[in-house]
Amino acid sequence: MQILKLILSILVPPLGVFLMVGVNGTLLINILLTLLGWLPGAIHAVWIYSKQAREVNTY
Repeated sequence: MQILKLILSILVPPLGVFLMVGVNGTLLINILLTLLGWLPGAIHAVWIYSKQAREVNTY
């Protein structure tokens, strides 16, 4: 499932963020970044993915 989240974060950034954090401010920020261009949204989504993966690995 983790690899699917990463792939979706790159291809469709808001969907990847939604699967990781749900509906909150982070998702809204990612939607705005994606509207400005695909690359900013994808970078933000991969950053959120790595942040979440790091939190899961620390426990």
